[in-house]
Amino acid sequence: MYLCPIQGVPRPFSFAPNVSGIGSGSPGPQSGQAVLDIGWVLCHGLTYCPGCSLLTLTGSSLSQSRKTWRKKMDFLLSVIGYAVDLGNVWRFPYICYQNGGGAFLLPYLLMALFGGVPLFYMELALGQFHQSGCISIWKHICPIFKGIGFSICVIGLYIAFYYNTVMAWAMYYLLSSFQTTLPWATCFNTWNTANCTHLTPGNPNTSWTNGSTSPAEEFYIRHILQLHLSPGLHELGAVNWQLALCLLLIFTVVYFSIWKGVKTSGKVVWLTATLPYLVLLVLLIRGATLPGAWRGVVYYLKPDWWKLLSTTVWVDAAVQIFFSLGPGFGVLLALASYNPFHNNCYKDALLTSSINCLTSMLSGLVIFTVLGYMAEVRQQGVDAVARDIGPSLLFIICAEAIASMPAANFFAIIFFLMIITLGLDSTFAGLEGLITAMLDEYPQVLGRRREWVVLGLVCLCYLGALSTVCYGGAYIVKLLEEYATGPALIAVVFLEIAAVSWFYGTSRFCRDVQVMLGFLPGQFWRVCWRAICPCFLLFILGSFLASPLEIKLFGYLYPPWSAILGYIIGASPLICVPCYMVYYLLSTRGTFRQHSSYIHLESVLSPTPRKKPVCHNDLKR
Repeated sequence: MYLCPIQGVPRPFSFAPNVSGIGSGSPGPQSGQAVLDIGWVLCHGLTYCPGCSLLTLTGSSLSQSRKTWRKKMDFLLSVIGYAVDLGNVWRFPYICYQNGGGAFLLPYLLMALFGGVPLFYMELALGQFHQSGCISIWKHICPIFKGIGFSICVIGLYIAFYYNTVMAWAMYYLLSSFQTTLPWATCFNTWNTANCTHLTPGNPNTSWTNGSTSPAEEFYIRHILQLHLSPGLHELGAVNWQLALCLLLIFTVVYFSIWKGVKTSGKVVWLTATLPYLVLLVLLIRGATLPGAWRGVVYYLKPDWWKLLSTTVWVDAAVQIFFSLGPGFGVLLALASYNPFHNNCYKDALLTSSINCLTSMLSGLVIFTVLGYMAEVRQQGVDAVARDIGPSLLFIICAEAIASMPAANFFAIIFFLMIITLGLDSTFAGLEGLITAMLDEYPQVLGRRREWVVLGLVCLCYLGALSTVCYGGAYIVKLLEEYATGPALIAVVFLEIAAVSWFYGTSRFCRDVQVMLGFLPGQFWRVCWRAICPCFLLFILGSFLASPLEIKLFGYLYPPWSAILGYIIGASPLICVPCYMVYYLLSTRGTFRQHSSYIHLESVLSPTPRKKPVCHNDLKR
């Protein structure tokens, strides 16, 4: 056998076409085989032209000039940095203790094994095999589902509009940490109210009441967010220029980290992906020495096995692992597309997903040592202190605990630097997913203008995020967080795995993996892709739709019309899928009956050919 110069796939000696082989589903020609199986050709990025006896290169076959990672470690750190984000720090600990403590790890690991990891593995394999972003990849899989790629891009934009604002808040905290006295450590500032209560360990002269607010809470709500200047979602108020500048600084760092592609971002992640682990270990050691710390750890890990009988626990486990590993955002497809063709993405999937789960557990230990300490200071139960989820857990509870420690400035600096680096990794990967999708879909127009494409995208994201740094911007952040990445994303991933497993075919996909890795995925993975993962996604989607959202933020109850606005935001990405299907059918010649046949036999099973024909004699060279 020859080694094909395109992607290094094996190919037979003779390229005499065997038209009868179309759709035969054979795994590929064997050594010494004199006749080329056309079904095998279609699976590997080649198209047979019956009229001219030519083979036409398609899709990933023309990706020889595609950039690749400098080192394998660049890719691994990028994937780890993407998967390990702020949700591992602020959401997992809360979800864990709320759903049975140590007992929650059982449904969490089961959902990871049968749902999260198979989806993670599938996306890495798809991106690496087809060497394409989330839009153009569909012409190699099932062209009529190309709207899924556009849906993913819309969701990615929504995330970029609010996710970076959280880093802007952390940037403000980081810059404030260089003051002699932390501004959220005292009640003598212009933004403080009469309810501000500053508690210190061992001080019996002050007590905590139901009406008390901490200096950290007032610093976050009244100075950083300035929510008291906005009456609600209907009137956001002016732009907070301090936050706007912090947001501009964040996007500037993002731009210069990804403008040259994986060559630059692969270097940056060596810092941004590793620093959080160093900081977490430092904080864990420091937290373990605080009074009341082990009280928090026991509360975090003490199992309540009876809670496993509640469906809510299993729903929360499925949602947590899904959004933690992050399939469906187009990021894994993009990052894997820059891998060498024969890279072992199977081991990468197992390694990175395992690190992600372990990081969540480590973050829980760090957070609950702090919560146990705060419960000791306030003379309250851990459950009373740990009532907050999301940014409030980081910017109020953790900030308050850090302010009361010795060397508070040092711990504040490394803590908020960790928050920023956790967010930056996810932003690098998220925007790279969008950029790769656009460059691969429109290579003639945008291929040589990457720097300008990145600049335009970053400017668009910054302008879209300005509404989130208004006085009422936190209301927008909460609205987008709840609606933009919920049911819409799960529905998109369901369509993705349905298209790959049921239309493209699990057997064909497994043969693609065999060409890359040299072995077929086992029966476990096949069953997961074909049946368990779709059921897993429908289970999550059904839980979302069965429980209508009631959004509340710091006592502000969102008005009824906000739900309508939220559903419009959530449905807008999904519109891309049927719209593109209609466009695809209308732009294809033939009757509807012919369209149906074409979809099943050609569009689903065959890639779309490029215009450049290549003679089989040229391929032998």
